[in-house]
Amino acid sequence: MLDWKINSEQAAEAIRKRIRVQPRVGIILGSGLGDLVNEIEQAVSIDYEEIPHFPKSTVEGHAGRLIIGLLQGQPVLAMQGRFHYYEGYSMKEVTFPVTVMKQLGIDTLIVTNAAGGMNPAFQAGDLMLIRDHINFTGAHPLIGPNIDEWGARFPDMSEAYSPDLAELMQKVAQRQGISLQQGVYVGISGPSYMTPAELKMLAKLGGDAVGMSTVPEVIVSNYLGMRTVGVSSITDMALGDQPASLSHEQVIEMANWTKPKFMSLIKSFIRELAEL
Repeated sequence: MLDWKINSEQAAEAIRKRIRVQPRVGIILGSGLGDLVNEIEQAVSIDYEEIPHFPKSTVEGHAGRLIIGLLQGQPVLAMQGRFHYYEGYSMKEVTFPVTVMKQLGIDTLIVTNAAGGMNPAFQAGDLMLIRDHINFTGAHPLIGPNIDEWGARFPDMSEAYSPDLAELMQKVAQRQGISLQQGVYVGISGPSYMTPAELKMLAKLGGDAVGMSTVPEVIVSNYLGMRTVGVSSITDMALGDQPASLSHEQVIEMANWTKPKFMSLIKSFIRELAEL
């Protein structure tokens, strides 16, 4: 745990030497959603390989760089690609960028992902506001000695996703004319997709969407006292009674299709976030 802290401080210092603005908002961009960084002005791009202790992205659709600059006039740091437990990284490595964001002074985190929809009221191409999550990964990023100056030994997760930020996201979606579903995201370890029986089980447990990311980062963002909001791009329908083959390429293709409304939503949200 001590290395986790020291390494994040060293990574943050290396980033701080290269940036032109003090980022306030962190954005983690999921599969196929990385093009939002093209909207960032006065941007500084840093490859993950150039940052001390940073893991490397190995998944298609995850470019593997930080982009720091102004989005809609707000100073942001965007991760164009994240890390996953199924890549072989530890949960502390998966969530390492969140600790670095905190060291840089970021207090608000936007998490995004591509997910399978388990709620029959959804359809592929929808966006879903994450209201809550279920950690079904079988692991936890905070196992081990606690860093008391970072957070509580037993962090409260009763409002893992900020109600204020969720309300703002809803209002922005309404003003933009974007239909925004709401639901519970189930985080699994992957890398295989779920069997029909597993999907039925997760739906019965209360899940509305399922994916292989997000939950570890949100646990750590709450531990560090960061306000957090999450949006899933529903790239396919994962209904246990309607089994269908699925590939990562299909997920990326649908994420690309939803990209325009996703980008419109996040950009408008960032613009209005300054008023909170």
